[in-house]
Amino acid sequence: MNNRFVNPLPGVPDVESPFFDQLFAAKETSAEVLSIASQLREKGYAIIDFPDAEFNARAERIKTKFSTTFDFDHWREELWHKNDSLRVQDAWESDADVRAIATNPAVLKLLGDIYGRRAIPFQTLNFPVGTQQPIHNDSIHFSSVPERFMCGVWVALEDVDGSNGALEYYPGSHKFPTYANEHMGVCSATQYKPTGHYPQYLDLWRQLIAAAGIDAKTFHAKKGQALIWAANLLHGGSKQTDPARTRWSQVTHYYFENCVYYTPVVSDPAFGRTYYRQIKDASTGFIQPNVYSGVEVDHEVIERSMPNAFERYVKPAPPSDFDPAGYLRLNPDVANAGADATEHYLEHGRREGRRWS
Repeated sequence: MNNRFVNPLPGVPDVESPFFDQLFAAKETSAEVLSIASQLREKGYAIIDFPDAEFNARAERIKTKFSTTFDFDHWREELWHKNDSLRVQDAWESDADVRAIATNPAVLKLLGDIYGRRAIPFQTLNFPVGTQQPIHNDSIHFSSVPERFMCGVWVALEDVDGSNGALEYYPGSHKFPTYANEHMGVCSATQYKPTGHYPQYLDLWRQLIAAAGIDAKTFHAKKGQALIWAANLLHGGSKQTDPARTRWSQVTHYYFENCVYYTPVVSDPAFGRTYYRQIKDASTGFIQPNVYSGVEVDHEVIERSMPNAFERYVKPAPPSDFDPAGYLRLNPDVANAGADATEHYLEHGRREGRRWS
């Protein structure tokens, strides 16, 4: 009798599968890989030493090359207090060291072993300072069908502590459902600004954390330490309290093979709109096909489904009898927030049925 385990859920990442034990036993996984997979499964993240003997030299070359790219004075004077950051996206396409970090063979193998499919590095972000990003997950930006076949790897190019913008994350938050527009009661296709509802996600994530009673963890990384996080882990960047300092780092975002790749925040599948991603594999330089259950999605289907989410939208006009003063009078929460009456009505009030007379 053949007792070999056959996975009944190939569309679930091995690391998140209810058959985790059977899958990893069948792979005869090393103790180190099993430990990393177990941490990622339970906590949503794992910390590793980046496996590259040339890492220090690469980090210094990256810092030297890109230090002239950024206007640090402008950031310190104008952007820092706004919790904004500096970055260069997809430098892997032109810089060999950024590409080498993104396509590190040991990391690709590790992620493939953990998720059960080949890892595809498709985006790099290089930061010279802290991101200062609000708490968010990657799922709303980078999702897949089947879901959760995505992760990020952040690596410190210099030491990070409490004053130069450490990463923050909420252990276990990756176990929350992957909420999207339909759960928020939003149809981005009917909004003149398709990402206008993003603040609702920020509020949702704050409330989820509070309801679950999860405390934040902060990663004071040493140069060369890396953090792997699951797509749905809530994470962000703490305030960089010392703007005179730098905080060089690189993030690589990974999808996995044989999936459909899309952006939920501007997608409404039931409305016939899906914002497909046509990703380029940094390890090969080729566009990766969108594949659904082993079948490549036809390009005509993609073109037909794609909303013009990031093209210029024509702003709708308010009703001819709209009274801004009356709107603020009848909606004191809007007035107290200092919001523009017309902008608020078009973005929120119209959908919420708010009155102005």
